[in-house]
Amino acid sequence: MPLQFELCPGRMIGGSHPCFFIAEIGQNHQGDIEIAKKMIKMVKDCGADCAKFQKCNLNQKFNKKALDRIYDSKHSWGKTYGEHKHHLEFSDKQFRELQKYAEEIGIFFSASATDEMSMEFLHELNVPFFKVASLDTNNIPFLVKTAKKGRPMVVSSGMQSMEIIRCVYKTLKEHNTNFSLLQCTSCYPLDPKDVNLSVIPEYQREFPDVPIGYSGHEQGIYITLASVAMGAKVVERHVTLDKSLKGNDHQASLDPSELTELIRAIRLVEMGMGSPTKQMLPCEKTCHDKLGKSLVAKVAICKGTALSLDMFMVKVAEPKGISPETMEQLVGKKLNVDVKEDDSILANMIE
Repeated sequence: MPLQFELCPGRMIGGSHPCFFIAEIGQNHQGDIEIAKKMIKMVKDCGADCAKFQKCNLNQKFNKKALDRIYDSKHSWGKTYGEHKHHLEFSDKQFRELQKYAEEIGIFFSASATDEMSMEFLHELNVPFFKVASLDTNNIPFLVKTAKKGRPMVVSSGMQSMEIIRCVYKTLKEHNTNFSLLQCTSCYPLDPKDVNLSVIPEYQREFPDVPIGYSGHEQGIYITLASVAMGAKVVERHVTLDKSLKGNDHQASLDPSELTELIRAIRLVEMGMGSPTKQMLPCEKTCHDKLGKSLVAKVAICKGTALSLDMFMVKVAEPKGISPETMEQLVGKKLNVDVKEDDSILANMIE
């Protein structure tokens, strides 16, 4: 298959198409649907392509002991981990409300499903693509069931080995060819030394028929910008209204000013990537006409003299003469006119 596919209606990824930017709202909405709507509007205004959330059925994602675990973190919204997660989890009805709001303001809406029941709900919700979070990338039965739904997929690869990613690639290819793999390191916030952007070209070599992207948890915008210069076709970053808010993800998130600058910079870099064809461009003509060098006579040369390299100098000349890269082709040829010292050697002077 070609290295491109339609991730969302009317929006292709891969090939020469622009990088698709996923703004991961996640659970930085503090469990408040009005804050969630404000964040959707914020990421739309900042230029993101998609506002993304997280969806889970707590009893399917966690066992009872995990939910009953005491959670006394400063970021906790409850006494137990289950109470904490319950506070941050939107209902199906609220998800529909958020999706409707995103549609009204004109931004794509999706979510990561971290259990089969949530995946089925998102399928019913008709999200444009499924996002598979890193914690489920090696969950092969879940991947297969998700892939068989036929929707495009974006798969993060945090906490996985190359051997597992090869298995994921092979598994998905059997059921759904429209997927993207994202390099990711699951740490919040992420130390730059653990980012490993070099995995991106490795993925590009191993999986040449799949658009490769980057899901970042580092602070700031520079590393993510570099991922786009390296060819990332999908980028995902967590976003927040305020990094000082309560919650584990805010410190690894971009605030509105950073998000705006990152997306602006990505589009600028994409424009700068341009064409792989190296040639003198029309915009360079003025500089070439003014400063481009050409051949001049190092000494006076009489008509009929056989030319040699020691007769040439390379200068900015008026009028512009023969280009210097062709001087060796002139050796042995003769002039049909006399040329004074320091005059340009023109093409019409050569016999």
